[in-house]
Amino acid sequence: MINIPQVRLGIIAVSRDCFPIALSTQRRKNIAAAYGEDLYECPITVENEKDMLKAVADVKEAEVNALVVFLGNFGPETPETLIAKYFDGPCMFVAASEGDGDMINGRGDAYCGMLNCSYNLGMRHLKGYIPEYPLGTADEIAEKMREFVPIARTILGLKDLKIITFGPRPQDFFACNAPIKGLYELGVEIEENSELDLLVSYQEHAGDPRIPDVCADMAKEMGEGRYYPELNERMAQFELTLLDWAENHKGSRKYVAFADKCWPAFPSQFGFEPCYVNSRLASRGIPVSCEVDIYGALSEYIGMCVSGDTVTLLDINNTVPQYIYDEDIKGKYDYSLTDTFMGFHCGNTPECKMCADRAVKYQLIQHRLLEPQGSEPDFTRGTLEGDIAASDVTFYRLQCDSQGQLRAYIAQGEILDVPTRSFGGIGVFGIKEMGRFYRHVLVQKGYPHHGAVAFHHCGKQLFEVFKYLGITDIAYNQPKGVLYPTENPFA
Repeated sequence: MINIPQVRLGIIAVSRDCFPIALSTQRRKNIAAAYGEDLYECPITVENEKDMLKAVADVKEAEVNALVVFLGNFGPETPETLIAKYFDGPCMFVAASEGDGDMINGRGDAYCGMLNCSYNLGMRHLKGYIPEYPLGTADEIAEKMREFVPIARTILGLKDLKIITFGPRPQDFFACNAPIKGLYELGVEIEENSELDLLVSYQEHAGDPRIPDVCADMAKEMGEGRYYPELNERMAQFELTLLDWAENHKGSRKYVAFADKCWPAFPSQFGFEPCYVNSRLASRGIPVSCEVDIYGALSEYIGMCVSGDTVTLLDINNTVPQYIYDEDIKGKYDYSLTDTFMGFHCGNTPECKMCADRAVKYQLIQHRLLEPQGSEPDFTRGTLEGDIAASDVTFYRLQCDSQGQLRAYIAQGEILDVPTRSFGGIGVFGIKEMGRFYRHVLVQKGYPHHGAVAFHHCGKQLFEVFKYLGITDIAYNQPKGVLYPTENPFA
């Protein structure tokens, strides 16, 4: 992953001046020992505001970009919360549980102190990440810190993310036409360009001396007989066009994602479909969403930061036929028919997440639409097709609705080891209570047809990220017996 932050985690202990400072200091040392390497331990235990300034300066000098504020005892309310103000990065607040043996001079009362810490953060309108249960022993706090790392990585990534778009959003895909207001609320920058800008840049890359090396890498990745040799030069030229545009247009930001218009004009003018190139960029941590789906690209990027792995974007596409369910799912997997569906896209899923029979092919739907009936596929070639490999998945999306409000959904499940008997980059998904989730979240709340897919169970971390970002509407697939607000109790 070349396009996501590296977290340098630090820890600062704080101490209420009427409690023994040695209690916080020793408990901090115990946490550092339990966490191991890759943690910067600030030597300054904060009791007052001057200590706070020294400690923040110390961790900044150590190039810490994500911080743990540890209440080793009750903690000083003002200095500890001001750390979040003066430190330019995500802060987690945690506290010590008792258990050191001495309940007279060794009692820290951090259970009480965390209440005042949270209250003061709210009073000052400061953001701090507080885990579900923010207290623990050294080993427990160290584990909470490890869980904080992907959350911090995502916050850092969004802070320095620019989404670059090409082309107006498609006329018949209004679901992708979400207001960009929500991006600015999240601190994400956006640069919108036309398809003509992209075409001009592509033409300027003709004859680029790097093209042969990219072609060789494509051939090695796919294997003989699984790509169109005559297309590779054009696709390599396009890959270099996007990579150079990203580098030259980052501006003040460190990370990029693309949201590109991929049809109907693209294939006829560029001479191929962009899907395979999009999949190659995604495998390196640069998501390229289809159909100028800006919030799809944003969601993909969030999933990459959270999981530390590549992701994909798929249509919530079609039901699983009864015959496939009966032959390959019933009795083998614990899913009802309506728990299953097929996720599909033309061919943007990274090669490493697909079954061995994957290959560069042509876009059947675009071939029907754009090329002469009965002709051999020409410029509609360039999709990466095949069944997506079986895997745990988290299916999710962050979206700005038509009223400008940010909302999100998360559902965990799996891609089943079941042949789809279909075309495109496609897989059979199993998600518990998907039928109800589809109706009372996806349909009811007006979500678009694209969903982001992380190839891990990372719903816990995504939920915490969305909470930290201030998203108040975070939907998930309700278990059986727990009704959605719009679900008919008499049905």
